Amino acid sequence: MTADGGAEERRVADRSQSFGEEVLGTLLDRAHLLPPDRVGPIVAEAVARLGGRDISLLLQDHGQWVLVPFSAPGLAAGDPELIDASDAGTAFLEARSVEVPQADGVRLYIPLLDGGDQVGVLAVTLAAIDDDDRRLLRRIACVVADMLVTKHSYTDQFFLTRRRQHMSVAAEIQGALLPPLAMNMPRVAVAGILEPAYDVAGDSFDYALNGDVLHVAMIDAMGHGLGAAVMATVAIGAYRHARRSAVDLAEIYFFMDQAIGEQFGADHFVTAQMMRLDTVTGNLQWVNAGHPAPLLLRDKRVVARLESPTTLPVGFGGLEPVVTEFTLEAGDRILCFTDGLVEEHQSGEQPFGEEQLIDWVNRLAGTRMGPRAMVRALSHALKEARKGRTTDDATLFLVEWPGPAPADIGGP
Repeated sequence: MTADGGAEERRVADRSQSFGEEVLGTLLDRAHLLPPDRVGPIVAEAVARLGGRDISLLLQDHGQWVLVPFSAPGLAAGDPELIDASDAGTAFLEARSVEVPQADGVRLYIPLLDGGDQVGVLAVTLAAIDDDDRRLLRRIACVVADMLVTKHSYTDQFFLTRRRQHMSVAAEIQGALLPPLAMNMPRVAVAGILEPAYDVAGDSFDYALNGDVLHVAMIDAMGHGLGAAVMATVAIGAYRHARRSAVDLAEIYFFMDQAIGEQFGADHFVTAQMMRLDTVTGNLQWVNAGHPAPLLLRDKRVVARLESPTTLPVGFGGLEPVVTEFTLEAGDRILCFTDGLVEEHQSGEQPFGEEQLIDWVNRLAGTRMGPRAMVRALSHALKEARKGRTTDDATLFLVEWPGPAPADIGGP
């Protein structure tokens, strides 16, 4: 009891602004009205308050070979850094901060993460570094990643930084159609890659995590060039519309089939594979419409092809597809791919083949790589094994189910 009439004392938390809150608050307060070309200066200003210098925002190029410095006032210029042969690349691929001692301090590389997708890397040099610096820089990097992703939708500046060579109209269309190339959540992770990045046309994929269910589609539209890109756009649009209508996989197939048939006629088609994964139980369902069978990776190697009855490709008016089911084990990975990976060959030669694909998957699956790093490494290794030939689109999409886990960070 207190002297003022017996009111119970209340302890009020200190709500004054700390230095760290002020730095982050400045970013957050200004972010919603910040023009895209001012992202660089405001980031440089925030990091400089921690004593940082030589500040760079490094963005991944579309071919996933290098990290390219974003040019803006306050940010350091420089040459692109190879992802496979640099400290910045290590931070990017492994999604962890990397500290490199230097004569005048410490060079720090912090991944820019958004929903598990690696947007790029924040690089900064400090005279010295402690845990408070690490914490603040990590949180600044989170805000910066969100700013880059949000503002990317209404500016070309980030896109142009990442573009390292001429891109075809078809590839522009396909790039705009894709979801983020990777997602990493407590119950599921996915990653995809398309080759050739600057000239892809008919291949595409899509996914959505709705509650406990992951929805995935992978398609390959017939033909090449702009016509194939337009057909792929219609197929993915029809898939999204049907998925959002909460219909089952067989109905999704019929909806996509009708859309392609009505728009392009009976002589055009799209091979497709649609999946649903219950991220709580590991129950996987899928429909195969003329697509190569996915590969099941378990204990760091391919253990099976997920064979299933196939129906006609989308657009050919096939019968009701069979929905196949399989229960995953914790740690299982599913690798989907298009036929461009295995059918590549020169005149008179044998196709590259699925056995060579499996051999390369087994070589890389034994390394400790997350889904994003693995599909990138696999795609680049396969292209090199094909002697650089990619006359057809060649696409990979990987799904990893870690096993039962809390639905949310901080959940039960």
